[in-house]
Amino acid sequence: MEIVFATNNINKLKEVNEIAKVSGVKFIRPPEGFNPDETGSTFAENSYIKAADAAKLSGKTALADDSGLCVDALNGAPGLYSARYAETQELRIQRLLRELADKPNRNAQFVCCMTLVTPDGQILNQTTGYCKGHITDSPRGVNGFGYDPVFIPNDYNITIAEMDEQTKNQISHRGNALRQMLTYLSNL
Repeated sequence: MEIVFATNNINKLKEVNEIAKVSGVKFIRPPEGFNPDETGSTFAENSYIKAADAAKLSGKTALADDSGLCVDALNGAPGLYSARYAETQELRIQRLLRELADKPNRNAQFVCCMTLVTPDGQILNQTTGYCKGHITDSPRGVNGFGYDPVFIPNDYNITIAEMDEQTKNQISHRGNALRQMLTYLSNL
């Protein structure tokens, strides 16, 4: 089964295909012109906007995720704006660490909402995955992307960026949401 994965982020596409490799589902890139405005006020709304746009453009069923890092001491920020918190990954991490510098509570969670949509805009399924943990004082590790170098999941003493890909995919918010979606797809 081939499904459009509504992202321009090649790292996300690679990650979901790695997680789904034994499921019989292959995710492909959206067609040229995919660039929806993420105007939703929730992860669910933004994942729907992206999936609906990719499904309409491609004429195929599409899956999208919207995800972000929600930090307790920052009232859930960067949240929906995780990818737009600053211009580059390095600057986003620097801003996050600067804003947490005087805060003792460093608890946080990654959240991922996935929405599966038909070409006519109908939602077939929606799932949400979480990965709870805390923010480090400085970046560690070279694997992964985004905030992975400063996030230590609960029950671990290394950042996601220090983990091998298999471990990350087992515990990540995206992995959790995608496994729920793959279970739905396998029951179709």
